[in-house]
Amino acid sequence: MKNDFPYSDDNKHYHSLTYFYKHKFNCKVCKICLNANFSCPNLDGKVGYGGCIYCSKEGSGEFAGNVNDSLSLQFLKGKEMMIRKWPNAKFIAYFQARTNTYAPVNILKSYYEPFINNKDVIGISLATRSDSITDECLNYLEDINKRTFLTVELGLQTIHEKTNKLINRCETLESFETMVKKLRQRNINVVVHIINGLPHETKEMMIETVKYLNKLDINGIKIHMLYILKDTPLEKYYEKTNFKVVSKEEYVDIVVTQLRYLRKEIVIHRLTGDPDPLDLIEPKWLTKKFTILNEIDKIMSKENIYQGDRL
Repeated sequence: MKNDFPYSDDNKHYHSLTYFYKHKFNCKVCKICLNANFSCPNLDGKVGYGGCIYCSKEGSGEFAGNVNDSLSLQFLKGKEMMIRKWPNAKFIAYFQARTNTYAPVNILKSYYEPFINNKDVIGISLATRSDSITDECLNYLEDINKRTFLTVELGLQTIHEKTNKLINRCETLESFETMVKKLRQRNINVVVHIINGLPHETKEMMIETVKYLNKLDINGIKIHMLYILKDTPLEKYYEKTNFKVVSKEEYVDIVVTQLRYLRKEIVIHRLTGDPDPLDLIEPKWLTKKFTILNEIDKIMSKENIYQGDRL
């Protein structure tokens, strides 16, 4: 059957990041994950202590560079690994671990500027929180956006306040929505992170989060599956409550349904997570990432389902 989805060159029935990069930059684009050793306002007491309950000691930067290496060395190591497979690739410097705008602007400049001036780097991506971008930082981000392809990735995870309290998110939906508007007013690309399978959330609740995001002026989304890692508060909560972990079949069904409620222009940056298998407690099926992606493709193709077809 012919694929009529306007943002696809292959069998994908959704707007994949691969498609987006290919048509924007006309080349293979690889992200190099960096660890600049930032802190987080949810760790140091500014808004909370201990961090989100699912967050690892690496601050969700398990696959970022070695924090003991300089950023330039982290980038070089990542680049050398990528060009073995894609010799003509260009790169995005992805500041991944913890909250990557949570510092004075003069420090941010010392981290970001070397990559803006790197001929092999076509963009910078910053993972952060909505409560960690000051007005001065916004002005600087606007300036960066005029010089390179900038993406700001905001963690949301869920719109449900009861869940937010449980996971110790310490951030309001109002703060998130306000920052999305501020960034988009400056024409900065915004990608939002959400997590499926948070404790006690139903499929309907997860779909409500996506429906909410679809009403906002966002450019992309990352959909993660909650995973329980060793030595996290979530591990202790799981041992105490034995809350239901979403099965692979349930997860695929949830994601396929969520995609149907997203505008086709929204770029899908991620559809599952990449836990470190050595630290993973549950769900074990998450280690088979490509099986999950293949199942999503298979169902969407078989049932003739497309991103945004329920809008």
